[in-house]
Amino acid sequence: MPTINSAHPRRFRWTPPAARSSHQQRRWREGLAVVLAVNSGATDAIGFLALGGAFTSVMTGNMVLLGVALAGADGALALHTGAAIVCFILGCSLGTRIAGAPRSGDPVWPPAVTRALVVEGGVLTGYAVGWWWSGGHPSGQLQLSLLVLNALALGIQSSTVQRFGVAGLSTTYLTGTLTTVIARLTSGHRLRDVAQSVFTLLGLIAGAALGGLLTVRAPMWAPLVQLGSLGIVLAAAVTAIRPGPDL
Repeated sequence: MPTINSAHPRRFRWTPPAARSSHQQRRWREGLAVVLAVNSGATDAIGFLALGGAFTSVMTGNMVLLGVALAGADGALALHTGAAIVCFILGCSLGTRIAGAPRSGDPVWPPAVTRALVVEGGVLTGYAVGWWWSGGHPSGQLQLSLLVLNALALGIQSSTVQRFGVAGLSTTYLTGTLTTVIARLTSGHRLRDVAQSVFTLLGLIAGAALGGLLTVRAPMWAPLVQLGSLGIVLAAAVTAIRPGPDL
C-alpha cells in the first residue's frame, strides 16, 4: 500500500509487494483470492443459465442434479452434470500436477500457482472464443463443450489455491466457508476475525450477479467477467508479486 515519504510529507511512495511485511503480503494474497471467487461466481452463473443447467464448480449441487436427472430420466441434464463433474475432477488433477502441493519454505505466492492460473486462462480463452462464435447463445454440442471447458478451468483453479496451504482458503467450494463464518460468529468471534471469508463469499455472489446479469441482458460481454477477474490476478502475480526474503 502507499506509504508517506518522510522527506516530502505530501508525496506518496508505492511499496511493491516484495518489500512489504509477510502480513501485508498475505493480506494481498487474500484479496486476490476474493477476485478469483468473482471468477467462480460468474462461471457458475453462466453455466447454470446458458450451458445446460449445470454448475462448473459446485460439485455437490451437480451430484444432486445428477441424481434428480437419473430419477426423472432427464438425459440432457444427466449428460451435462455428469460431464461437468468429470471435467472438474480432471481440472483438479491438472491443477495439482502444475501447482504442486504446499512445501515448507514456500513463498506467499509460489510461482507454480501463477503457471497453473495461466493454464486456466488458456482454457477460459478457448471457451470465450466458442461463446463469441455462437453469438452468446451456444446450443447442442457446442453448449456441452463450453460447459466442460468452464468446469475444467475451475477445477484447475480449485486445486491450485490448495498450494497456498492455508486452511479454509477456497475460491470455489464455499459451503464450508459459510459454515465456518457462522460457527465462529456464534462462538463469540468478532466480525473482523472472519472478514476474509466474508469478502470471499461476497465476491462469489457479486461474480454470480454480474455474470448472470450479462448472460441474460448482454451475453456477448459475459466472458469478460471471467477473463477480466483472472487477468487482474495474473497481472498482479506477474508484475507485482516477487519472491523475496519476506516471502
